[in-house]
Amino acid sequence: MPGEWVLLSYRLPREPSTPRIALWRRLKRAGVVQVGDGLVALPADARTREQLEWLAEQVLESGGTAGVWLARPGTMALERALAVSMAASRAAEYVALARVAKETVSKTAPDRAKVVVQLRRQWREITRRDFFPPPERELAATALRELRAARTPARTATGPDEYRMPQ
Repeated sequence: MPGEWVLLSYRLPREPSTPRIALWRRLKRAGVVQVGDGLVALPADARTREQLEWLAEQVLESGGTAGVWLARPGTMALERALAVSMAASRAAEYVALARVAKETVSKTAPDRAKVVVQLRRQWREITRRDFFPPPERELAATALRELRAARTPARTATGPDEYRMPQ
């Protein structure tokens, strides 16, 4: 039997476009799956329901219409399709994170440290909306661990741009 999902149906005026853009960004941050035009879904739990209720209030405050619904897909195949779509979106984010981590390994230690902080924050954001973890999640985790463990090769010359990671 399919699980319960929370849906947000919404409609915003075309002008001004700022509320539409802000809503789109917030929906993306939440990790929703687009079910139809003006209809998005998340697996139902207290947190996701609260997120979509909050977004519905913002739509109403912007002069639009919105409603939050609880529903079950009619078939397991439909629910699998929603889950696959959500997992594919997270997979793309994990691949991008892994790519940046791998590219950063060869940079200087101070540059790596900055990127590690950024990627760890990005990792937390992605995992918060990762309801159906794809295999790419582990690849990204490995790349992030390798980046954190990277050391600058010892150099014979010293200068202001030299920096050695603590052992």
